[in-house]
Amino acid sequence: MKNTVTAIDFGTSKIVALVAETSGRQRCDIIGAGFSAYSGFADGQWNEPNALNEAISNAVHEAETQSHTRVREVNVGVPGEFSRVYAIETKIDLQGADPHVTVRNIEDLFRRATEELGQVQGVIVHRSPAWFMVDEGKKTLEPMGMRGSSLRALVSFVVADQFFLDDVSERFRALNITVNSFFSTPVGQAMLFIPDEERDRTALLVDMGYLNTEVMAVEGDAVIFHKVIPMGGGDIAADLAYGLEIPLSSAEQIKRAYVFGVSAGDEKYDALDRDGVSKSFTREEVANVLEPRVEEIAEAIHDAVKGSGVRLGNWSVAYLTGGGLAINRGGRDFLSAKLDRPVRELPRKTGKLSSPVYTSVLGLLDLIIDTLVNANANRGVRAFFNNLFGG
Repeated sequence: MKNTVTAIDFGTSKIVALVAETSGRQRCDIIGAGFSAYSGFADGQWNEPNALNEAISNAVHEAETQSHTRVREVNVGVPGEFSRVYAIETKIDLQGADPHVTVRNIEDLFRRATEELGQVQGVIVHRSPAWFMVDEGKKTLEPMGMRGSSLRALVSFVVADQFFLDDVSERFRALNITVNSFFSTPVGQAMLFIPDEERDRTALLVDMGYLNTEVMAVEGDAVIFHKVIPMGGGDIAADLAYGLEIPLSSAEQIKRAYVFGVSAGDEKYDALDRDGVSKSFTREEVANVLEPRVEEIAEAIHDAVKGSGVRLGNWSVAYLTGGGLAINRGGRDFLSAKLDRPVRELPRKTGKLSSPVYTSVLGLLDLIIDTLVNANANRGVRAFFNNLFGG
């Protein structure tokens, strides 16, 4: 039996709507995709709220046209800008003549973590374990049946802003579309693209978009740290537009074409100026304007990681995605030098939408399918925890 799922991703410069079909024979087939440019958000607010409904409608309509379906329900991703991550470490004692970890113990542990989280503004849209530990043993994500006297865990909660939930629900209601559920976009992105073995050793994920940059630390099945830096690829382009006295559209073309790590020589960048006249800029002229802003963003990423309190080892891998820097040749090496650790690109999961620009919506779709469509599938202990605790 086929199931149809629609995912909506709000990025900082575009809205993406994906319509997908799933069945027992295959994981997922994207049958429709809609894209709509818009002005995005900043500081927890829409930049142009009056134009948002039209942008949503355009993205949904394009996805409907491609998929030949009528979208009546959607599942919406909550961007990092409109959510907060809390990591709670908690512990319970194991009781009985033969104390070992049971489903009841897991439920009690998560209940205690929720109590220790306390009252927070917003709604919990995701919770998942980074690890479990029986007594003082090794960290694991599969503690069921293990014997000992105590069970400890690090539990991650993603709390969405009430404003976003209410506002988006009302906007879709005005389009005669029901919001079925809300999901954490950063969690979906991290879980789909970062391999299990890298997450088990704690990994970093940096998503530089158009208006902001998200820095995440990921361990086990959880995002344990998340910070939004209010700078992105759009700031780089804006600096070029101002410094070179060219339109923003021309600046964005130069920004996308720029290659990091290449010594200045006779390399030229051609663009139209504000009067429509073609101008040529040397690499040095472009670098003098572009690289200071990238340096500033890289330093902010470094400071966020340093101040996160997350322990990283030499084996911890960093990944870079998003359209702000990952699409530039040499961009990962530039950031690697600032973080003093190798920076990789995320593995490609599909031939469709394989650009770093689309990792957030693909991760969101994967999380939706795991939660809604495959909730009853027998996919092991990790899946059990996801289903049990809203993963």
